[in-house]
Amino acid sequence: MRVYCLSGVFVRYSIVSEQLSDQENAPPLRWGWKKRLAVKLSLVAGGVLIGLLLAEVALRIVGFSFPTFYAPDQSRGYALRPGMAGWYRKEGETYVRINADGLRGREHAPAKPPGTFRIALLGDSYAEALQVEQSDAFWSITEGQLRQCASLGGREVEVINFGVSGYGTAQELITLRERVWQYEPDLVLLAVTTNNDVTDNSRALKKTDEIPYFTYRQEQLALDDSFRFDNAFRWRLSAPSRFGRWVRDSSRVIQAFHQAQYSLKAFSANRRARRDNSDEAAHVGPPLQQVANAAVTGPAAAEQPGDVGIDNLVYQTPRDEVWQNAWRVTEELLMQMRDEVESRGAEFLVVTLSNGIQVYPDKAAREAFMRRVGAEDLFYPDRRIKALGEREHFAVDNLVPELQAYADQHKVFLHGFGANVGNGHWNQLGHRIAGELLAHKLCESQGKQ
Repeated sequence: MRVYCLSGVFVRYSIVSEQLSDQENAPPLRWGWKKRLAVKLSLVAGGVLIGLLLAEVALRIVGFSFPTFYAPDQSRGYALRPGMAGWYRKEGETYVRINADGLRGREHAPAKPPGTFRIALLGDSYAEALQVEQSDAFWSITEGQLRQCASLGGREVEVINFGVSGYGTAQELITLRERVWQYEPDLVLLAVTTNNDVTDNSRALKKTDEIPYFTYRQEQLALDDSFRFDNAFRWRLSAPSRFGRWVRDSSRVIQAFHQAQYSLKAFSANRRARRDNSDEAAHVGPPLQQVANAAVTGPAAAEQPGDVGIDNLVYQTPRDEVWQNAWRVTEELLMQMRDEVESRGAEFLVVTLSNGIQVYPDKAAREAFMRRVGAEDLFYPDRRIKALGEREHFAVDNLVPELQAYADQHKVFLHGFGANVGNGHWNQLGHRIAGELLAHKLCESQGKQ
């Protein structure tokens, strides 16, 4: 044994060296493959978890959200979720708040304040107007301008918005009966989107079993609410589904995943639409009306099969039994709504809104579209509803001719955002012009009473 002396301290160098050498030459500690796999998976899971937590924090810091604004409803299939708030980016980009009663708009006390003229607005995604700021929605514009209407004698004006994306006339009638009357409206305003309201009232055209319909039984229109017993609807009411919605509401990462999924689907749909319309696009610019609304009208949006799109057949005189029945049901629902409103002592007004192609600021493009879908008159659905009102004694205003004239004169698009300009919902300008027109018509009609 060699011993070294360093500053008076003896170090048994050889012994220590030999011990270290023995440890180095000892066989390595061997784990079973299951334990090694468990360690690796634990490390991976920990890394993923840390990454997700960092992503969650980052998304919250930048204010990202992509919420679900809808929840199951036993009467209407689905409805807006009270108190829900977040960014809407499917078309335009807007921070949306749903009030405590599940309506897009400010809070309203059910009891009407004295000296107030109240309007209850029924409609679909055009009325819901998630694509624009609340202050830019046509009903906000109308409300503000009506406050200056001399015919109202200085009364305060309130427009209460009951619009929900994807609703047809059936769901709007149910909304009227179950939600509207507690607010004591003086006027019930039904905003009709001719582009899809007729198809929304037909199970054969809507192609979903998850909403209510009215159907004829022994020549009487009756409510069919069998959707409540559909397995898909019952699943959405179940505890696991409610828990899933809570998890999504709580996680920005999951919301980001859903936005990416939606964006991919929308991108694929747009590519298909552009490919299918490549011949026409050379003449009319952006893709012809492929009813982009269907991609953004809530959880029960209609499918768009066929060469020209089911909804685009609304510009034709109905040629088959399915379309004839869809129009018959729609017209009967309008008359039932009229009877309901008049029985409550309120006024009833139907307003038909515009579709993108109707107000496309290029006459040649509109004519090319009509040739493609076999239509002779882009105002056919509007004129038909106007004629119904004249026969059945309720007021109907068609906004489309004046909106088209404005778009043609100023060469502007009233529908669409970004690359999809000309299609889809009203943009800010479309809402403003429509709101001003509606306010003028309402003020004028109040002056005649």
